[in-house]
Amino acid sequence: METSQTQLGSIAIFCKAAELGGFTAAAQTLGITPAAVSRSVGRLEERLGVKLFRRTTRSMQLTDDGRLYFEQCRAALSQMEDAARALTGQQTQARGLLRISVPSTYGHYRLLPRLTAFRQRYPQVTLEINVSNRNIDFVDEGYDVAIRLGTPPDSRLVAHKLEDVRVGVYASPAYLRACGVPSNLDELQDPARHTLLPFVLPSTGRVVPWLFAANGEPLEIMPRSSVQVSEDPLACVTLARAGMGLVQTFQWIAQSHPDELVEVLPDLSSRTRAFYLLYPQNRHLAARVRALLDFLKPNLALAPV
Repeated sequence: METSQTQLGSIAIFCKAAELGGFTAAAQTLGITPAAVSRSVGRLEERLGVKLFRRTTRSMQLTDDGRLYFEQCRAALSQMEDAARALTGQQTQARGLLRISVPSTYGHYRLLPRLTAFRQRYPQVTLEINVSNRNIDFVDEGYDVAIRLGTPPDSRLVAHKLEDVRVGVYASPAYLRACGVPSNLDELQDPARHTLLPFVLPSTGRVVPWLFAANGEPLEIMPRSSVQVSEDPLACVTLARAGMGLVQTFQWIAQSHPDELVEVLPDLSSRTRAFYLLYPQNRHLAARVRALLDFLKPNLALAPV
């Protein structure tokens, strides 16, 4: 019968094989034989009662069960390593795998351009970045942090505000020459005059409202249009840059395309939306996560990169 220590060793060997895509590569890294890796994974599969790898003569891939088990085991092993480093005083140095989930807007215009400097400062941190506009499950998918718009409804998540970002309505110069510049919200919402480019939120299937402020009072409209975009809000921006219509987007996106996007109704566009860095409440805050948070907050206050 396997002891708990042996089982943990088998899990570590399995994770290394899954990470490197093969028994031979895992054996070379771990300093053991491929046969030993195969026996260890076989014992693990027998104990779990599932196949973790799909093997052929030419390749080896994780099964669906294997992929799920790998993500959870990798996260658990990472937490164990963090705990050990904390006890030995090594946790002050950021290192190890940092898995980040970030939406496309924030990823392309705020996070990704800054990660080169982050890597230079923390060379022992390995980055795995998922750019996606869907909600993720920290436990099932094994992410360390996520960057999201707005405070999370899940109280089990810790939220650190990164920044408040002003939103405004923009269109291309060619569109405004052809259709005119709206002078108020009634003109903006007149389908005979203007085409709006709304985004459908993947998590709800509903159009995201446009935010405004009139006489100091917040208000919002539901943009109605013959054009709708889902999955990636940057597609709305691309359509606006191409002259199809008007888009409400973040100020730093529009500032990146000064010749292609012109703001309209600036007097009504004082509203902001907040981005947060999230991680599970019951998870030890690893040095690599703290390093990312401490790096981003002051750097986001600087001029756009």
